[in-house]
Amino acid sequence: MNKSFGTLLIVFFLLSWNIEPAAGGDHHGSGHLVLVAGGPSHSTGEHEHRAGVLLMERCLANVPGMEISTHFGGWPSDDGAFDDADAVHLFMDGGGGHPAIQDDRLQLLEDLIDDGVSLGAMHYAVEVPKDRGGEQFMDWIGGYYETHFSANPMWDPVFDNLSNHPIFIGVEPFSVHDEWYFSIRFREDQVGVTPLLVDAPSDDVREGPYVHPHGPYDHILERKGESEIVSWAVERKDGGRGFGFTGGHFHENWGDENFRKFVLNALVWLAGADIPANGVECAVTDADLEENLDE
Repeated sequence: MNKSFGTLLIVFFLLSWNIEPAAGGDHHGSGHLVLVAGGPSHSTGEHEHRAGVLLMERCLANVPGMEISTHFGGWPSDDGAFDDADAVHLFMDGGGGHPAIQDDRLQLLEDLIDDGVSLGAMHYAVEVPKDRGGEQFMDWIGGYYETHFSANPMWDPVFDNLSNHPIFIGVEPFSVHDEWYFSIRFREDQVGVTPLLVDAPSDDVREGPYVHPHGPYDHILERKGESEIVSWAVERKDGGRGFGFTGGHFHENWGDENFRKFVLNALVWLAGADIPANGVECAVTDADLEENLDE
């Protein structure tokens, strides 16, 4: 049997059994996104983890290729919630009480990531202790908020220099008042980190006060006039992806079309599905923003 005919037989056999090449490393790449919301935290309208996740779920429901699972109260009661996940996105309080670093959950996440699962973290969820979660988050999503190194002031960056990254499909320049973290502890030389939202804080913002601790810090003052990254993405060597987004303190910011579209696009990208041609379009009214708020 000649070589060409043998090759044709192999191709026919594979097609007849509907065998397709694997997508994205070892994972199946179906677009299954697991959204995990923390419990009640701040005053009504701030750190609205549950309401935010429910809004994300609604807005992504009709995106082709996406499957959304939601979990509330800090962490799923059953680790089986992560079975068949392509991506996990965390919106919850962080620091020493971060749900993702309790018990053996860092090992659980590491096992998922070793299987090619992508990971995103939003607002306070990007903060973990340096000695418990810091190294892992730096590896998994590219960086993390480190107390006394990073800063968390309330300010109004202007995002008007948008790149051609797919996450910006349909996104126009925007600015919203939020607790945008900066001076993130990134990988050395920011290897593999793609800046997404970038602006230069004013001298007044650098001088503080920050939300907590109040600052200012000398190393931040020394960078006056320089730009800071407040959202970023990574593509890991295993095919998985990472996404960090430091905004999200005020629930009302979901009412800004471009803020909303940016995050929704990022979640579709994180899960490995195709971002729609105009970005994820989802109408949100003032009444919608009043739903599901913590009391």
